[in-house]
Order: sequence, then structure tokens, then C-alpha cells
Amino acid sequence: MRMSYLKSCFSFRNIIYKIIIKMSAANGVRRVWVGQNGLLSTPAVSAVIRERLGADGSKATGAFILTASHNPGGPHEDFGIKYNMENGGPATEAITDKIYENTKSMKEYFIAEDLPDVDISTIGVTSFQGPEGQFDVDVFDSASDYVKLMKSIFDFESIHKLLTSPKFNFCYDALHGVAGAYAKCIFVEELGANENSLLNCTPKEDFGGGHPDPNLTYAKELVARMGLGKTKPEQEPPEFGAAADGDADRNMILGKRFFVTPSDSVAIIAANAVQSIPYFSAGLKGVARSMPTSAALDVVAKHLNLKFFEVPTGWKFFGNLMDAGLCSICGEESFGTGSDHIREKDGIWAVLAWLSIIAYKNKDNLNEGKLITVEDIVTQHWATYGRHYYTRYDYENVDAGAAKELMEYLVKLQSSLPDVNKIIKGIRSDVSHVAQSDEFEYKDPVDGSISKHQGIRYLFTDGSRLVFRLSGTGSEGATIRLYIEQYEKDASKTGRDSQEALAPLVEVALKLSKMQEFTGRSAPTVIT
Repeated sequence: MRMSYLKSCFSFRNIIYKIIIKMSAANGVRRVWVGQNGLLSTPAVSAVIRERLGADGSKATGAFILTASHNPGGPHEDFGIKYNMENGGPATEAITDKIYENTKSMKEYFIAEDLPDVDISTIGVTSFQGPEGQFDVDVFDSASDYVKLMKSIFDFESIHKLLTSPKFNFCYDALHGVAGAYAKCIFVEELGANENSLLNCTPKEDFGGGHPDPNLTYAKELVARMGLGKTKPEQEPPEFGAAADGDADRNMILGKRFFVTPSDSVAIIAANAVQSIPYFSAGLKGVARSMPTSAALDVVAKHLNLKFFEVPTGWKFFGNLMDAGLCSICGEESFGTGSDHIREKDGIWAVLAWLSIIAYKNKDNLNEGKLITVEDIVTQHWATYGRHYYTRYDYENVDAGAAKELMEYLVKLQSSLPDVNKIIKGIRSDVSHVAQSDEFEYKDPVDGSISKHQGIRYLFTDGSRLVFRLSGTGSEGATIRLYIEQYEKDASKTGRDSQEALAPLVEVALKLSKMQEFTGRSAPTVIT
């Protein structure tokens, strides 16, 4: 039996889920699973594909995910369609290329227009007569499979003790995305947090008019509550805060007046997972990061003697490693963190991982003594492994031609490292030399596929890096992403202000690339 799977989160939900169901019926699909009210997070979709069984023991073989992800959503904003495969992960390039080729030659399609509409607000199975026999539409509870999986990974009892301790305050902001459908169930009902700990947890088609990107720029309400805004908060900030994006696969972690970079977050989770999270008690198979992500995870892998992989941006590369049993924990600087429990990044999983680490660190002092905070955990990590000062500059909606010219200029510049270093020394004499520069290329160790033109790198002798790449996550223009990383292994210098530590490299990056000359922009759209 073939199965299809639908998750329709936001705009056009009442139209598109009907189209997918009717096209599925007309093309011989025997069963479609739909999350109640059409709401499923992207991580939950992956979990259901991998874990859920039909009445006859069969499993889903794919999923349609309708989402604006972390972009503004709605009829006049972004709307995307993703396809996930049998392993629960994003479709591979081979599959997406084949889909694209088919669109160029397709002359007709089949749809069961007379099929009655199904009420997806009511849990249950509705059966029809399809072209190949009985056709079922199974509407199920959106949270049950995912919550069951989380309870098999984490020690909910220890997290419950943390969240109900008078010493610990918690705050979670769903930014009006689909994570709100899970937050009350997991954090309040299962783990005992106060319901007033939840912000913007009512899913809305247009994300309440906001931008559901969990970063310091767009998660304004949470940032202010955590004491990181421009004005002093009315109340003492919570000890822990987190935010999600529209489809709940990205996350931001905050402590009281303290921001945890995504690059540090995945490194700290990896460094503490075996002791703090039951799922990893037998050890880690390996770790991986996307190329633009800081090298903080590399240092942890070397220290713990773990297999390490640097992959292009895109979760499907992590999925290949996980399917081959090579990777347990992975992450990317764009606020995506996850593990081999599914084949997608998982924002709520990352929050539970952090709560597990905090609970473990405080297991003996929740009732007495000083609380070991998020900031304490991060600064201790820096003292052990060194600090990777890190920032990302996003130049959004840049003229596509100008963006292309900038990237071509940077590639041409790489032909002579002596000339590059001469330019750099003319900009800042206190910046180390470039030891290597290239355009990142990845050969997948599992299937042998090669991914080229994945970003332009300048690697410095002291472990610092500059990375430039184009991103295609928006619907207008081009987005240039500039990643700036300064490594500091001297423990006495890891407490410096991030802007101060990065200032020399920032100046070098902007002048070396001629960013303003090519783009006409005097400042980035977003800094994270």
C-alpha cells in the first residue's frame, strides 16, 4: 500500500489540502494522513513518517509540507511546498531534480474532483471508493506521536523538577507559528511550566503579521523579556528563554541577559549529551555541522574523539550521514539543531536538550545553593574548548546581478593568496594571514555525490574564517550571507565583548569583498 501525508500549516490551507487529497485519490494512493486542523510541525512530520503505523502495519512513504518556514507568511507573502521522503528527511537533489524535469513535460494531471471534502478538525478515518479500491483519509492528533518520541529521548521527570523549581523561570515564544500547537502540551501539561511562560503560541496564518525567524532581530518580545532589549524589562528576566520559527524546526536559546549562538548551542549539546540525555547514554556515533557554522563543534569532536563531518547547507546532507549510522547530533548556524531521532532539524528537541543539560548541572542544588545558569554553562564551555566569536550579516533582497558579480569577484580574488594578504594588511595590520581560500565542495561519504559552489571561504592561520554565500530561502531578489568567525583559545580573553573581538575581521570582510560597492548597502538587513 502506498501512503501520502499532508501537513498544511498556513495560507491557502482550506484549498490546498483538498487538492492534495483529491489528487492522491485519483493517482492510486490508498491512504492520506492529515494532522488535526492541518497543523503539524516539520519535525513532527518526520517523526510520524518514521514512527506511525497504519491499521495494517504499513508506514508513510512521503510527505507534503506546506509552509512559509521562517519567512513572513500569508496570501501576499511566502508560501512553500516541501516534499519529505520515506526516511522522514527532505527530498534529495536527485528527487527534486527529477520533479523539476517532470514539470517541464507534464501535459495533464489526474484529480478526483467529485470526492467529498473531509472535515480535518475531527479525528478519525473517512473512507471512500477510489480508483484502486478503498481510499482512506486519516485525521489524527497532531501532538501524540511527537510527544511520545520526546518522552523516549529525554528524562521528563528531571526536566519537570527544573521547570517547577521556584529558582527557575522559563519562557517560550512560538512567534505565532505551529510550535504553539505543541508548547502547551509539552511544556505546560507534561513538564509543569506555568502557562504564562508561553508567548505567541496561537498559530496564525500570517504569523500575526510578524517575521517568524527566531533571532535577536525578529523575536523582539522574547528578547525584551529576557533583558536583552534596548530598555530595561519591568520584571526580572527568566533564567531560560527560547523561540521557534514558523514550522518549529529552528530555535533560539537565551539565558538571562545572555544570547547563545546556534554554533555554540550545538557544540554544547554535543559536549554534554551523553551525561544529560538518556537517548545518548551509550555514546555519540559522530557529529556534523554545515560549512558556514562556526568550528566550535569541530573542537568538541576532536576533544571527545568523535567522527566529524562538515557538510553543505541543507538538512538532507545530515540525513545521509544519519541513515548510514555516522552521525548522532548536528546543527547549522541558521538556528537549526537536531539529532538522529528524526531526519529534520527540531526546535523543540533543542529546547528540551538545553533544559536537560541545565537540569543535570543543577541536580544537586535545585533546593539550595546557586543555580548554574545558561551563561555559566556557556562560559565554562569556552574555558574548556575556547571561544568562537561569531556573527552573520544578511543582506536581503539584493539585486541578483549585483550579488552574482560580488561572488565572482571573491572567487577571482582567491587566485593569488599573497595579493589577498596584502589587501588585508592594508586594511588591518592586526589580522592574521589567510592560509587557505576556496569555494567549498563536498563529496558525500555515503552516496559519493558531489556538491559544488557551496560558499566562498577564507581560512586564517589562527583558526578564524570568513565565509560568503548566496541563500535562496526568500522569494524576492538574492540574499548574501557573510559569516565572520574569530577563534580565541586563551581563556582569559573569552569574556570579551563579541563586537569588540570581531571588529577587525568585520572591517576586513566588508572592505575585502567591496560589499557596499557591489550592493549599494551601507549596512546589513539583519545581524545575528
